[in-house]
Amino acid sequence: MIDVPEVFARSTVEREGEPGAAWLAELPGIVDELLGRWGCVPDGEVMHGGVGVIVPVRRRGAGTAVLKVSFPHPGNVHEPDAFAAWGGRGAVLLHERDDERFAMLLERARTARDRTGQGQVDRGQVDRRHTSPLAEVEDGDEVVTVAGRISRRLAIPAPPGLPRLRDQADDWEEQLRKDAAELPHGLTRYVVEAAVATIRELGRVQPDLLIHGDLHAGNILRADREPWLAIDPKGYAGDPAYDGGTLLKSRALTLLEADDPRKAVHRILDVFAEAAELDRGRVRRWAQFHAVQAAFWGRRHGFRVARSGSRLDWLTEFADLLAELLTEHA
Repeated sequence: MIDVPEVFARSTVEREGEPGAAWLAELPGIVDELLGRWGCVPDGEVMHGGVGVIVPVRRRGAGTAVLKVSFPHPGNVHEPDAFAAWGGRGAVLLHERDDERFAMLLERARTARDRTGQGQVDRGQVDRRHTSPLAEVEDGDEVVTVAGRISRRLAIPAPPGLPRLRDQADDWEEQLRKDAAELPHGLTRYVVEAAVATIRELGRVQPDLLIHGDLHAGNILRADREPWLAIDPKGYAGDPAYDGGTLLKSRALTLLEADDPRKAVHRILDVFAEAAELDRGRVRRWAQFHAVQAAFWGRRHGFRVARSGSRLDWLTEFADLLAELLTEHA
């Protein structure tokens, strides 16, 4: 039986309540049953992300892998569908799936070398102590270039049955207008209306392409089969430029350290659009929409890195600035 990480158990109960506690009680048995069915044995300590545990394993006669079991949640439903459609193109391979259990057996990403220089060592996914994510690369242009190239590779014709981002457009607009009316904020009407215009002009008619949906440098890992591979997709069908917005939003903390935030923001847009072979204007507009969403989300719910207090105030004010920097004024 596996030991469920205490931090993961606590956060799951805090977020999900009694259903989360009930799932945690069943989780060791679920993992054992899957290990037996898929012919695997544990090969390292149990790790975790936000909503699931990751168990490094060895497959009998078939090398290494990771077993990922997630809390049943609508946001996790189409992750295996995306992996199956990509077939290892720019993302980790899907070996096995159990949709009822929200479980997958996936290709294990690796670091290039261990710290002793003795060659490659196996690492699991998600837990930053055991991975080599793109987020650890110091060169900002390299981070954005790799993410753009991954985005381009993942943008293939979407299979039927995946959620279409265009179907969220009405909800996006309704929520933005509600937030703008109900919440105290520093966004000008022009900035908010620019985000609404993006929903109306880009959000309701989108390409029918498979996109990651949560593309950022923590969701791209070093690998052996390819230099970098994506993990943790949402599996949406829509505009690849949308992923440029999620990436830029995730770079906010690095932008805080920039001497010239405006220049840094537009550098990210330039580099990503070129690497992803996308129209820069579309990437900018989606990024502006994401920034406005984040500014309101932070005020209503807080951020993962700051739920309250002066740090939250600072981050929401920066989200306001980012939205302003991304708004093209006539």
